[in-house]
Amino acid sequence: MHIVIGLIVAFIVVALYARRNRATRRCRWREDRTGDRGNLRKYKCAACGAEAYTAQKGPPRDCKSHLPPV
Repeated sequence: MHIVIGLIVAFIVVALYARRNRATRRCRWREDRTGDRGNLRKYKCAACGAEAYTAQKGPPRDCKSHLPPV
């Protein structure tokens, strides 16, 4: 009985962890320092080709492929 309860808890934890980064799961952001604009860092997605600028540390948090190109 303890094994069954442990498996259910483990399944729930894995499911919650998988949903955490759902918006960027398929995007692989790469920093492009040649396109930086002042404090804004340019990132390009290796998967969908979208480009994004961000002032925060690290890559964008969500996929930008649905936005029109600038």
